Amino acid sequence: MQQLIALFTSHTGQAGPTLETLPSSGSNRKYFRLSTDKISLIGVYGESHEENHAFINLANHFLAQGLNVPKVVAVSGDEMFYLQEDLGDTVLFDLIRGGRTTGVFSHEEKELLHKTISLLADFQYLGARGLDFSICYPLPAFNHRSVMWDLNYFKYSFLKTTGMNFREDLLENDFEKMAGILLKDPTDTFMYRDFQSRNVMLVERDPYFIDFQGGRKGPVYYDVASFLWQAKAGFPAELRDELITTYIASLKKFRPVDEASFLIQLRQFVLFRTLQVLGAYGFRGYFEKKPHFIQSVPFALNNLQELLKDGFDEYPYLNRILNEMTNLKQFADTRKRELEVRVYSFAYKKGVPDDQSGNGGGYVFDCRAINNPGKYERYNNVTGLDEPVIKFLEEDGEIVTFLDTLYPLIDQHVKRYQERNFTNLMISFGCTGGQHRSVYAAQHMAEHISQKFGVKVSLIHREQNLEQEFRKR
Repeated sequence: MQQLIALFTSHTGQAGPTLETLPSSGSNRKYFRLSTDKISLIGVYGESHEENHAFINLANHFLAQGLNVPKVVAVSGDEMFYLQEDLGDTVLFDLIRGGRTTGVFSHEEKELLHKTISLLADFQYLGARGLDFSICYPLPAFNHRSVMWDLNYFKYSFLKTTGMNFREDLLENDFEKMAGILLKDPTDTFMYRDFQSRNVMLVERDPYFIDFQGGRKGPVYYDVASFLWQAKAGFPAELRDELITTYIASLKKFRPVDEASFLIQLRQFVLFRTLQVLGAYGFRGYFEKKPHFIQSVPFALNNLQELLKDGFDEYPYLNRILNEMTNLKQFADTRKRELEVRVYSFAYKKGVPDDQSGNGGGYVFDCRAINNPGKYERYNNVTGLDEPVIKFLEEDGEIVTFLDTLYPLIDQHVKRYQERNFTNLMISFGCTGGQHRSVYAAQHMAEHISQKFGVKVSLIHREQNLEQEFRKR
């Protein structure tokens, strides 16, 4: 990109920067890192002059309001190229990977999420202060036309691709009802529109916000729905509730909030945003052939299915069609996040097993207080899987009593993980050599969980280098 190199040289006085192409995700904009030994900037080429113009002017306005956004430092005369401050490579979406993949968010991950959403109200209110919304692209405000655009985006780019038969007139009737509900409250706030963890950068643990060029005047609910129901974020309901509480506390700095009414209206926007996202995934994935978006469809369908549990009686035909759609056979194998339980046996002298899920590990039970067959030479060449050791342990009885006390605890834990849509549970049994007692206990626990719950169980006898998988029934 010679234009960006020339702009960099003109702005910094330094020639010959290195040019690194950065990922652009679903955007039509192209991003580059231009750097020398002394300075690094992000160069942007955007195909739409209007969109570039919106971003540049919004960034300048937000910066003047004291909001955390990248500073635009140089712009080409035609506004097709510009340079902005380099915020680094730390993206909130990546920092919460452990929670996203396991369903269990660490204290640090939760802190970052609370910190981010607490700044949203500032962005919505301070960002709107003195803003000329006419610079927004493609529309200055969230209005009836933009609602119908998004709903029809869903209809034509996703719903029709499923092959379902439906009556467009009845669907349009419910779309019109939804537009009326979404637009019933006048607003003067800035609607970010794509407020999600992929668009939050962390600079020394402080959230900075990017990709707001599609923003416009609009209701605050849309951004809350975008952030908390982001398809691949995987926030459990309990964490969502905590984050909503944090957001409302921040919102109260600017206006009174009737929390019950807020939650009712938020649910409408969650439905609307989910349909809009499915439309985008359909277009980007099925028509533009971008696999990242096709892979995201099951996550959005999970959100939609959860929403539909309580139904939307105000939209009878839409409600029926959405229920039929989420239960289509083509989505059945990918829709639900399933729990996997990993059970280990190990020797304490070689350390507790590492947790490969990023969840930080689960239960670790010490079997060393149980009578040890290993102290008898005749058991040296057999393990807790072999009949002589099984007979010794069961006739002694200590390990049977030990496991009988653990089964109710683990049963309760597995049930709770399933209720909360968590995806990983780790249970480890350790003994002196990882050969007899821990092997017996791990084997019986894995079989118990598989038989009682039918979930996928991975059993690893670490010191024996043995693995077994009990498939989901």
